[in-house]
Amino acid sequence: MLSIHVRLFETLMIAVLLIYFGEFILNKISILKKWCIPSAVVGGTIFSVLTCFAFYFKIAEFKFDFQTMNTFFYNIFFASVGLSAGLNFIKKGGKLVAIFIFLAALLAALQNLLTLVCAYFMNINALVALMAGSVALTGGHGNASSFSPIAQQMGGVGALEVSIAAATFGLIAGCLMGGPLGKSLIKKYHLDKNYISNDENSSLTKKIQNTISSKRSHQATFILLLSCGLGECFFVIFKELFPSVNLPLHVMSMFSGIIIRFILDYKKQEEALYENIDIIGSISLSIFVSLSIMTMKLYELADLALPLVIILGLQLILMYVFANFVTFRACGKNYDAAIIAVGHTGFGLGAVPVSMATMNAVCSQYHYSKKAFFVVPLVGGFISNITNALIITIFLNIAKNMV
Repeated sequence: MLSIHVRLFETLMIAVLLIYFGEFILNKISILKKWCIPSAVVGGTIFSVLTCFAFYFKIAEFKFDFQTMNTFFYNIFFASVGLSAGLNFIKKGGKLVAIFIFLAALLAALQNLLTLVCAYFMNINALVALMAGSVALTGGHGNASSFSPIAQQMGGVGALEVSIAAATFGLIAGCLMGGPLGKSLIKKYHLDKNYISNDENSSLTKKIQNTISSKRSHQATFILLLSCGLGECFFVIFKELFPSVNLPLHVMSMFSGIIIRFILDYKKQEEALYENIDIIGSISLSIFVSLSIMTMKLYELADLALPLVIILGLQLILMYVFANFVTFRACGKNYDAAIIAVGHTGFGLGAVPVSMATMNAVCSQYHYSKKAFFVVPLVGGFISNITNALIITIFLNIAKNMV
């Protein structure tokens, strides 16, 4: 088999071309655009399917140099999220954060409970079945890689392969479910009309966009880079003080963005600056998502046996029902709640980047939701990692007793 190493800038070039290709497909296949499937997801998925076939038929294996740029664009995006959160906004969003923390933990517990019930009735190893729960879905590939060796040590043979395959499945499912869910909620409850009439900033947006300048674009870029740099400093200090706590770097970039926003608010910066920051953040998100999707190893899904396919199918139903009937209603049953529900399907099945991409795709057809873009990455990117780890630990011990 031919091994093809794609270098850093070549990888970036392909990622950008796939975004354009995804937009082309969306314009040709209107149903994809109608249901808010992101262009980066469309282009990236098609490419990853092609590389999967190349690997499966032993034609070629692609190896991409993407981790450095992935980290860069991911942190730029999260810094922009932090910079969008003023002090007054954070005060208003505090209650919503608390509600969503509980909802994320509840979903993770239900995902794990579902796997153990299925393991009991299908007579399969409970530790292996558990890997198709919040370990791989809410947790993503990171938790799948971290907890599956523990499950294997407890007696779950094949836990690593199952968890990685389930996490890959979750990424794809999360990309495809969020947009249609958000669209249906907005249409069903006429949230687009209500949101437009209540949006006090709608008339201001065009005026702000008209004041975007080269100077402000430079300033926005430099502020984002400063936020990421400061975030890494905080990250290093935090790891020294709390070495056993697994805190993602992007959370510190977002935290630094919030701090810098407080300083800018004190100096009364014009809103046009934040419009520039949002634009750069949106560009970074598109590139990051394209990089993440195009480098997926879809052939890992071949490791899924029939019982685990059934479990994952039930997980999709659980996620849809939970986001539709629990998350949406508990978060206020309004436009922001609909976008939060979209985000919940993203990291509830795959990862926070999927949340951001699907939320962005829905918002591009309607309106930006500051609350959703603050609450979802804060909970999904950091707090949920802590609560999920505790929940997984509890269920691992339960599963061990079932083996």
